[in-house]
Amino acid sequence: MRSLREALGQFATGVAVITTATGEGDRAGVTVNSFTSVSLDPPLVLWCLSNRAPSAPVFLRAGRFAVNVLAAGQDHLSRRFATPSPDKFAGVDLLSAAPLPILAGTLATFVCRTERVHDGGDHHIFVGAVEGFQRTEGEPLVFHSGRYREFWPEMTMDGAA
Repeated sequence: MRSLREALGQFATGVAVITTATGEGDRAGVTVNSFTSVSLDPPLVLWCLSNRAPSAPVFLRAGRFAVNVLAAGQDHLSRRFATPSPDKFAGVDLLSAAPLPILAGTLATFVCRTERVHDGGDHHIFVGAVEGFQRTEGEPLVFHSGRYREFWPEMTMDGAA
């Protein structure tokens, strides 16, 4: 199992925090690198969540979620939402707290309605219909081989940046 995990870790990914809230006020957030576009017409995205995640019941009940694509330098947010805590949102800058928590300073945010949830072995596969999005310029937070990585500026043929 460990060697399979290491082999899968050779695929560099972006990092996102998926957030949600229920009508009763329960909030949840989780760090993922399993986010991808499924379709442009209709606009659909997907992400995966462990069946054992403490936040799984909240995501399954909520019916909506936001994908917050992290920027370089936001690894503190990735770690915060990857670590169990009674209130992962305490002290986090939010653009919006309701109806969904939206993190400030991210590269992109996608607000989605849960279209379907599929069984994926030890994970739930959430497919979301994109209802709205926003984006900004910047460098992404990248994860590869168990570590956060940074992009290097493009180099010209003479070595100047």
